[in-house]
Amino acid sequence: MRDNPRREAVLILNDVDEKNSYAGPLLDSRLSSSRFETEEDARLLTYLVYGTLRMRNRLDRVIAHVYDGDFGAMETGIRNILRAALYQVMFTGKIPTYAAVDEAVRMTKDMHPGRANLVNAVLRNAIRKLDEIPWPGPDGDPVEYISVIHSHPAWMISMWLSELGLEDTLALAEAGNEIPPLTFRVNRLKTDRESVIAACAAEGHEAKPTRSAPDGTIYLTHPGPVREMALFRRGEVLVQDEASQLIAHLVDPKRGDTILDLCAGAGVKTTHVAALMENAGRIVAVDIKKSKLQELHECARILGADIIETRLHDATADLGADFHGAFDRILVDVPCSGLGTLRRNPEIRWRLAPGDIDALAVLQKTILARASRYLKRGGSMVYSTCTISARENEEVVREFLLRHKSFRLVAPPSSIENTLVDREGYFRSFPHRHGMDGFFGAVLRKEGE
Repeated sequence: MRDNPRREAVLILNDVDEKNSYAGPLLDSRLSSSRFETEEDARLLTYLVYGTLRMRNRLDRVIAHVYDGDFGAMETGIRNILRAALYQVMFTGKIPTYAAVDEAVRMTKDMHPGRANLVNAVLRNAIRKLDEIPWPGPDGDPVEYISVIHSHPAWMISMWLSELGLEDTLALAEAGNEIPPLTFRVNRLKTDRESVIAACAAEGHEAKPTRSAPDGTIYLTHPGPVREMALFRRGEVLVQDEASQLIAHLVDPKRGDTILDLCAGAGVKTTHVAALMENAGRIVAVDIKKSKLQELHECARILGADIIETRLHDATADLGADFHGAFDRILVDVPCSGLGTLRRNPEIRWRLAPGDIDALAVLQKTILARASRYLKRGGSMVYSTCTISARENEEVVREFLLRHKSFRLVAPPSSIENTLVDREGYFRSFPHRHGMDGFFGAVLRKEGE
């Protein structure tokens, strides 16, 4: 029996809502194991999941307008059937309206017996009244306009307006709904970018170098499930956005260095640092989650990065006297809100609340202060996030510098393009300006004696 991409999309959307899962890994798993009739069905699954998540605010505006009951109390599964069907009607030009509605009704009969008439009525009512929906206009309240039309929470738009201004906020919200490129980092421990691009061409896929990251490659034709790619299985490439790749270059590691990666996660940046060190030196990778360190071990094994040792530890707690003043360079890639990755992780925008930003900033300040103890005199420490929020970025760094007089902000290394460095000397990337995820980085030097 062949899998139905519309049904699979709703199941993924339900897991995202009910289990706080991320859509990307769920899609990767489904695409690797599912049996679709055609390649177009597989692409439709991805399109429906990400598109429905991105445009949720706008879709919900329509549904709430035509639904007589309490939309907020509606069952998750029914809500996602309606959203996915309405997304096909409003944002795809190839799927006939009747097909989207009929499939939604059939799906409801199977998944939610007794609710098919409701789904049928709401969808047909919504389609009939689409031209009557009271959409906010660009000349009115900018928060309401951008949050509804470009489908972001109002508090997020309000924050960006105060920090970035109207023009950048509008462009950033628009970019948050774009389909990001499939970007790989070439593992220089095993190959080089030119060889990877040639291998792609031999397999019938077109790829090009990234503009700013020297190890990055962008696929221009989709290669199918990443885990099935020969280049991936051989450890010659791994998925990593261009902005994320530049963080290891901010660290600017050298052969023989002793380096601490204090919030290492699954090791994507850790293994990049190892590659830039030419696998010569020592990296201590710390994370609070055992599962992440297990992923790191596997990633390092596949990529051939064997200078990494791991330590299971809470970064807010002291690592011990042996670690004090022991490292030439430290990467502090802290847990953050992830607002710079909304193109790739649209579900983040619906999970966060304003108070989460403040709570994260407190955590980030604690981790950064703790990290400063482990750096040698004359060493450098990189504070980085994948978010667009002043409270998590420059405000954290400014407070740290006020409290730690032996540190100073220094310019990023020359390998970072000037267009990615702002007037204060911070590394910043934005989806709407640079075509990559939104990252922030500060290089902090500990003065020598």
